[in-house]
Amino acid sequence: MSRKRDDAALAVPLPSEAQVVEYLRVHPDFLIRHPELLLVLSPPSRWTDADEVVDLQAFMIDRLREEVDRVKGAAEHLIHTSRSNMSTQNRTHQAVVTLLAADSVADLAEAVSDDLPALLDVDLATLCFEETDTALPELAVPGVRRLPAGRVETLLGGIDRECALTEEMPGDPMLFGDGHGLVLSSAVVRLSASGRCPEGVLALGSRHGRTFHSGQGTELLSFLARVIENCIRRFLG
Repeated sequence: MSRKRDDAALAVPLPSEAQVVEYLRVHPDFLIRHPELLLVLSPPSRWTDADEVVDLQAFMIDRLREEVDRVKGAAEHLIHTSRSNMSTQNRTHQAVVTLLAADSVADLAEAVSDDLPALLDVDLATLCFEETDTALPELAVPGVRRLPAGRVETLLGGIDRECALTEEMPGDPMLFGDGHGLVLSSAVVRLSASGRCPEGVLALGSRHGRTFHSGQGTELLSFLARVIENCIRRFLG
């Protein structure tokens, strides 16, 4: 019994209808500041004097239509994003199968430059490795571009970064050679095959300025780079 009395004492009394009416008179913009209440109110469907009232029902219908359009738009965006992500994932898997079929660095470089652009829906793809004091004939093959020592860290913006995405920016001639003028958006992913192989990058370039952009997920790009690293490691022993 004592608990029930305590609960009753703590309960906040609801305002009377007269108090609600008076509050709304003092705050005529209340429904503007809280439009979500229009979705739960039940106004009459007919008024005796239409010249002196606002048709809240029509306003509520408009609000419901806006809400339906918003939900529909969000659903369509989600469906589009899901389909796009699935397509990108499938393209990446096909690219991996193509790379794994290479039997040498030369085959790998050819697969990157000839097959990856079509598979990944980009315009250019290159393999690039830094110069070293010790010559590596395995890397001196067509399709493999050479970079000055330390260039990878500069491209990626730090020793701990694995990927750099740029949008609305001309391509780097060191990465894309004569095709750099075509590039407006690019992705550069670190290649650390270790062993005898120097630091390198996989560079992807697109003529569309928003193909790659900040905030974009890079998991599939990193996965592709790890596959290339393992291929290089296998070829160089």
